[in-house]
Amino acid sequence: MTSSKAELRARALAKRDALSEKKRGAAATKLAKRGLPFKLLPGSIVSGYSPIRSEIDPAPLMRKLAEVGAQLALPCVTTRGKALIFRLWHPNDRLMLGPLGIPEPSPAAAEVIPDIMLTPLAAFDRLGHRIGYGAGHYDFTFAHLRKAKHIVGIGLAFAVQEIETVPALSHDVALDYVLTESDAFDFRSSEVAHSVRG
Repeated sequence: MTSSKAELRARALAKRDALSEKKRGAAATKLAKRGLPFKLLPGSIVSGYSPIRSEIDPAPLMRKLAEVGAQLALPCVTTRGKALIFRLWHPNDRLMLGPLGIPEPSPAAAEVIPDIMLTPLAAFDRLGHRIGYGAGHYDFTFAHLRKAKHIVGIGLAFAVQEIETVPALSHDVALDYVLTESDAFDFRSSEVAHSVRG
């Protein structure tokens, strides 16, 4: 019997929650140290996220990318449709609590469409499929924004969040990469991911 997405999500999140604060911090630092598995074009807009619960913190990686010329952005939840919008953000900017209680940039910050979206997830497999939290925000946003331009989707996760198979549906959007503290998975060129250890 195959497990449902809800069961797989719960199991992966339990593994993530079990990691100590120290392990989570060390993993975020290690992931940032390795950086992206490709050369960032100067001026690229990279959207991250404000970590909630036990998500891996993208801030160390985002700061590193800003040092090499990336413009940073963070998602804002809106009521219009279900697509997220993105606003420019600098690590020194103060954030405000959005409608879901997640820190977001000020509404005064410029709205942008990212070139690279760093996305949180509950679980992932080696085909680039992710399990989110069930609201579909990221699937909807990728589908919506990719009508306008190509956006590289990069999932950030702890290695313990890898599962054998995500039961993907037709509307689920596969990621281009998943980065963990121990691997960089590249899903763009092959049916099965190849891992770049480092």
